[in-house]
Amino acid sequence: MRPHSDPAEFEGQRVLVTAGSKGAGRATVQRFLEAGARVMTAARRRPEDLAGVEFLEADLTSADGTRALADAAMERLGRIDALVHVLGGSTGPGGGFAVLTEDHWRAELDLNLMPAVRLDRLLLPQMIDRGSGVVIHVASIQRRLPLPDSTTAYAAAKAALTTYSKALSKEVGPKGVRVNVVSPGWIYTEAADALVQRLAASSGGTPETARQAILEALGGIPLGRPARPEEVAELIVFLASGRASAIHGGEYVIDGGTIPTV
Repeated sequence: MRPHSDPAEFEGQRVLVTAGSKGAGRATVQRFLEAGARVMTAARRRPEDLAGVEFLEADLTSADGTRALADAAMERLGRIDALVHVLGGSTGPGGGFAVLTEDHWRAELDLNLMPAVRLDRLLLPQMIDRGSGVVIHVASIQRRLPLPDSTTAYAAAKAALTTYSKALSKEVGPKGVRVNVVSPGWIYTEAADALVQRLAASSGGTPETARQAILEALGGIPLGRPARPEEVAELIVFLASGRASAIHGGEYVIDGGTIPTV
């Protein structure tokens, strides 16, 4: 069941969401649109059914791609009021630390850390000049609960993103820009299914045994299921809204109770 959305809550606001073509990014784009925002997003390919949003085909793992997105966003929208970094994922193979090559490590950092760093560097100055803005980085509970067989490099990159976010919040908070982190647990998206398939292939097992292995590595999900993309989007949009105007410099976990400590 979808929550009630105020169609005017973000009226007049310009929002940039990375990786808005599928999964949690797509759900976030849709939720901002429902709340009246003008939205821009980017991905390597535009889905045929994506409507009502400014779009740029770009590879954000490169410096040129992030520069192209920042330039296009300012040209088309005029300013950015909320910058939401959803881009991320795990592409490394299963098999633990020994199978992770230099290229695997670089790919995980280029996907999960550097796009946020680069876009912030390009777009925060216009927020600071106005004295207002919101930045939300989507990290992962794996920064605290890494899966050593399959996501060591991903977890390390998300840990770096979280630490960077905290430092950024201390710097730009006094200048009127709020920064927060959303750390999901397991969201059952296309990327999550791809991880399951990759683990099954590397272990010689089935997708079901791979899913069970992930659940066991996480220690289970007390809620009994992964989060839905729409649920993650709801948290992101709340943190970007005026309802969260005093929330700054924090990390907000949405994991169905997976992390076993307070």
